[in-house]
Amino acid sequence: MGIMDRLSSLIRANINDLIDRAEDPEKMLDQILRDMQSNIGMARTQVAAMIAQEKELEIDLNETNKLALEWGNKAQRAVDAGKDDLAREALRRKRDNEQNSTVYQQQLTVQEQSVEKLKQQLRQLEQKYSSTMSQRDVLIARSRRAHAQQKVAEKVSSFSPTDPSADLDRMERKIRGSEAHAAALTEMGDDSYEAQFQELDNDDDIEAQLQALKGGPSVDAPVGELPQGTADPGAPVGDTAVALEAPSEVTTGGQ
Repeated sequence: MGIMDRLSSLIRANINDLIDRAEDPEKMLDQILRDMQSNIGMARTQVAAMIAQEKELEIDLNETNKLALEWGNKAQRAVDAGKDDLAREALRRKRDNEQNSTVYQQQLTVQEQSVEKLKQQLRQLEQKYSSTMSQRDVLIARSRRAHAQQKVAEKVSSFSPTDPSADLDRMERKIRGSEAHAAALTEMGDDSYEAQFQELDNDDDIEAQLQALKGGPSVDAPVGELPQGTADPGAPVGDTAVALEAPSEVTTGGQ
């Protein structure tokens, strides 16, 4: 294939592609209907012209048959009158008209067939036009539905990393991170409260040790246990007296 042939094929391909993209089914259907209507008008005009020619042929045929009959009668009259030369001329004209009548009959037969064929084609064209008119709305609705489905399919197939679904996933991850950070702060707050309570417990231990050094009752000492040197309120009176007199003897000896 030569360069010019390839270039011609490339140009035709690009032009056909542009035409295919520019075609609007709705506008094309309307144009098809207009073309069909125009063709119907031209076909009707043609059929009418053919019918007129048919009528003219019928008139010519009837006229020729009438003349042939008349010249036959004249030939008979000439024979009756003994004028053979006149009878011969009348017979020649009768023959010419009969020949013309035969030709007219043949033409009329062909014309009738042509007119009938054109009428049939006209009826088919009118039926096709009526069918297209009734289906126009359905075809347009199908075209619009197919166009909408195509657009949706193109959008679905052309999703990119920056499409809205990716943004939603990113926002969800960000919200999860915020929730985790809030939970961590809450847990740290709980730990600080526990540390404060632990510090209070440590302060109680320090106070108990301080009281022990001072000889006072320990904060953590059991209820039934008293510090050393303290009289038991439940002991007998005599024992208590002995315990009280012991310091007096020590004092006397010192004197």
